[in-house]
Amino acid sequence: MLRPLLIILFAIQIGFVTARPQSYAVWAADSAIARKQGNGLTAQGAAIISYEHGELQWGLRLLFERTGNRTYFDYIQSGVDNVVTADGTPHGSYTLTDYVLDPLRVGPTFLYLYKQTKQTKYKAAADVFRSQLNSHPRTAEGQFWHKLRYFNQGWLDGIYMGEIFYAQYTTDFQSNNATAWSDITRQFQLMFKNTLQNETAPNSFGLLYHGYDFSHTTVWASPDRGHSPEVWDRALGWYMMALVDVLEIIPTSDPGHATILNILKTLAPRVRDAAHPTTGVWWLVITQPGRARNYFESSGTSMFIYSLLKAVRLGYVNDSDGSIVSAARKAYDYVTANWVKPTSDGTFDWQNTVVVGSLDQAGDFNYYVSQAVDVNDLKGLAAFLLASLEIERL
Repeated sequence: MLRPLLIILFAIQIGFVTARPQSYAVWAADSAIARKQGNGLTAQGAAIISYEHGELQWGLRLLFERTGNRTYFDYIQSGVDNVVTADGTPHGSYTLTDYVLDPLRVGPTFLYLYKQTKQTKYKAAADVFRSQLNSHPRTAEGQFWHKLRYFNQGWLDGIYMGEIFYAQYTTDFQSNNATAWSDITRQFQLMFKNTLQNETAPNSFGLLYHGYDFSHTTVWASPDRGHSPEVWDRALGWYMMALVDVLEIIPTSDPGHATILNILKTLAPRVRDAAHPTTGVWWLVITQPGRARNYFESSGTSMFIYSLLKAVRLGYVNDSDGSIVSAARKAYDYVTANWVKPTSDGTFDWQNTVVVGSLDQAGDFNYYVSQAVDVNDLKGLAAFLLASLEIERL
C-alpha cells in the first residue's frame, strides 16, 4: 500500500533536487552561495580578503539590483562582515604595507555597503584601502606595482583589482579631484602602452601581453618595453572588465573618460576577432592558437562575453553589423553547453577555469599550460555570473 506514496515522494524529491532557475545568472549565484563561496572565509573558516570574493560580490550586487532578492545583498554583507571589524579595520590576511593590489577588489563592496547602510565601519575600511594607494610603490612613469615583491612590474590583473575601487572612492568622496582622475587614467594608459602587441610581433592580434617590467630586470622582460611573452586570456579579461566598469564611474566630462573609451574601442573588435572561429571561445594562451596543450579556457571567455556585451549595451562600442553581440552569443552557447554541468543537488559545477596565472616564473607558454585546471573556481564562476547578466539583458 505504501509503494505508490513512496514513488510520489521520490518523484517530488527528484523534481526538487534537479530543479534549476531559468536564469543562468541566478543559477550561478545560487550555486556559489550553496557552496559558501565568496563569503569572506577560506574553506577552513579563516577570514580572508580575496579578489575572487570581490568579483563575486560585484555580480551578486548587480543580481540583487535586478531581482530585488534580498538573499544576495545579505550574503554580500555577511561576507564583508567576516573581514571587517566593528571599528572598520579590514583583516583576513590583509596588511597595508604588503602593498598588494589584489585585496582592493573587495573595496567597491565596502563602498556599496556604506552607501546602502550608512554604517561607518564600511567607510572606515574603504579609507584604509584608499590610504594604501597614497604610498603604494610605482614605476618611474607612475604605474602601481602589482605587488611590492614584484619590483617595477605592472600586470593587467592589477588594473581590475585597484582602479575600480580607486575610481569609485573618488566619485563617492572626491568627485572634483582632477589629480585622482588623471592618475586613474594614467594607470590604464601606461598598461596599454607598455603591453600592446606590435603589428610585427609573432602571433600578433593587437592585444595586450600579461604584464611588463619597467626595469627590464626579470627573466621574461622583452628588450623593447619589458613586456611578458604571451597574451594570457584571463589577464586580458581582467583589463577588459576594468575598462567597461570604470567607464560607468569616471565622469564623462573628465578627459580620462575619452582616453579610456578609445582604448576600449581599439581592443573590443580585436578581442572579438581572436576567438576560435568554430567554437567562438578563446584559447588560454591567445598568442598560441591551436598549439598542442593549449585549450579553451572558461574564465577569460566569460570575461570577454561580459565586457563585449556591456560595451555594446552602454554605447561605448559601435556594433552596427551585430558582429560583436553575435560573437558573444556564440561563445555563450559553447560555455553553457560545455562548462555548466548540473549536479544532483540542484546546483551546477563550473568547468575549465585555470587556477592561476602569474609572472613570478618564466611567463612563457609552457608555464601557462602547466597550471592546474579546477572545478568551481570562483574566478571563472563569478565571471560567468557577470556574462549571464549581460546575456539576459539582451
